[in-house]
Amino acid sequence: MAESMVDADLLVRGGVGLTVRGRRATITLNRPDTLNAQTPHTWYALREIGQRLGAEVQVVVLRGAGRAFSAGLDRRLFTAADVDGAPGLVSMAQRPTEQADAEIASFQQGFSWLREPDRVTIAAVRGHAIGAGFQLALACDLRVAAADASFRMPEAGSGLVPDLGGTLPLVKTVGYARAVELCLTGREVRADEALQVGLVNAVVEPDQLDAAVDELAEAVERPPLGAVRETLALLAQADEAVDPEQQLAAERAAQLRCLADRLVPPPR
Repeated sequence: MAESMVDADLLVRGGVGLTVRGRRATITLNRPDTLNAQTPHTWYALREIGQRLGAEVQVVVLRGAGRAFSAGLDRRLFTAADVDGAPGLVSMAQRPTEQADAEIASFQQGFSWLREPDRVTIAAVRGHAIGAGFQLALACDLRVAAADASFRMPEAGSGLVPDLGGTLPLVKTVGYARAVELCLTGREVRADEALQVGLVNAVVEPDQLDAAVDELAEAVERPPLGAVRETLALLAQADEAVDPEQQLAAERAAQLRCLADRLVPPPR
């Protein structure tokens, strides 16, 4: 199983839990004492999970332990040269550009796989989703929020930018002007506004969050895996505003592959 294939020490250092049951994997940010603040080890662990999940996993649920999804970066990253043996922002600024660029690229890989069409990813957001936490939720295909959830992108106020893959899905979700406002003011977006502007798919009471996510996960697990992957790929491509004829051709090709999967008997 995927749990046994991922380095247990890496998961512990990253404060990340993983369980796989059938076609569903659940990833839990498990540092509730810090409101699930993230370090580079968190991103290394997430990257490793993405690389190790089996092809049979159709749905990934991402959640935070305790009362928050993730309050963003571990504050030690702003002052320490390294955090638990991983580079802090101070040492990153002092590295050669190519080396620092490669390191940030490795961090981003912990987020980017969540948007690949191999599986449906769902963020279950309770409490704070700030900075890196907001970007992690944005990396998922779907987001269900508790009524106490709040989202913020405060990086600009600290002289930084969102660099974990959050800018593209934010603009696609809420539009350029609203994304500019949210990033440059760093203001809080409460759950009701998040639903109104399309940042989340549903808002439920906190004690109903797990049940609502289970219901959604069960619904998206029902279609055959091939059809799910083909549909995700088509929708992701459509989001790039491709030529209409290209999209029609892509739909035809995907449909023929699905028909072949369903109707053509396997070779004996």
